[in-house]
Amino acid sequence: MLVLVVGESCLDVFNYGACGRLCPEAPVPVFNSISRVENLGMCYNVYNNLVSLGVNCNILTNKNYRKISKTRFIDEASNHMFMRLDENDSCYGRCRVKKINFSLYDAIVISDYNKGYLTTKDIQYIGDHHDLVFLDTKKILGPWANNMTYIKINLSEYLLTKKEIDESLEDKLVITRGPEGAEHKGVIYPVPKVSIRDVSGAGDTFLAGMVSKYLDSKSIEQSIQFGNECATSVVQTRGVSCV
Repeated sequence: MLVLVVGESCLDVFNYGACGRLCPEAPVPVFNSISRVENLGMCYNVYNNLVSLGVNCNILTNKNYRKISKTRFIDEASNHMFMRLDENDSCYGRCRVKKINFSLYDAIVISDYNKGYLTTKDIQYIGDHHDLVFLDTKKILGPWANNMTYIKINLSEYLLTKKEIDESLEDKLVITRGPEGAEHKGVIYPVPKVSIRDVSGAGDTFLAGMVSKYLDSKSIEQSIQFGNECATSVVQTRGVSCV
């Protein structure tokens, strides 16, 4: 079984340090760096999580992903994030979806961060050419998403796009609700209460867990529950991590 993961990627950087004083020129904290951790993020994080779960994958993403970065400055002791610096955020380019050989793949996973790499027409094209497509998108939903098999969005994204959702999309939605778990067709799948250290990349991990379980079980209920387990695991660690 082979899966294709499509979407834009970047470099996630976590700069851990300490802030013990204010800058004399302005009332802002002085950040002294202690350590730096780098991970491949966004679509590549979905891909890496799928691979770690034993799924055979290919990835179609922007080749310059190491030149596009999200750098977080975080207090080492408290894990409080002071700021995030995004660099080259407009340089993702465009995806060439018409070059995909869909016959090679048992499933397509779209991780769309709405940076211009994928248009709604691109996503619709993928849905028109494959029978099993999982979509995670930051876009406002519309008829272009009708041929998706399942659409994973978080609660805030759902509230933004709720007015555009009709009956043909409603049953496809899997809505992640943070510490409340996930929702599908009005059913809440809860998660245990845990100490949350970092939610970065948790949605990517949930998506990967859900897809990996669905490929084995064809049960969306079991898949959501496993996605919850995977996400619960990674939010208890610092930074972006694989399950």
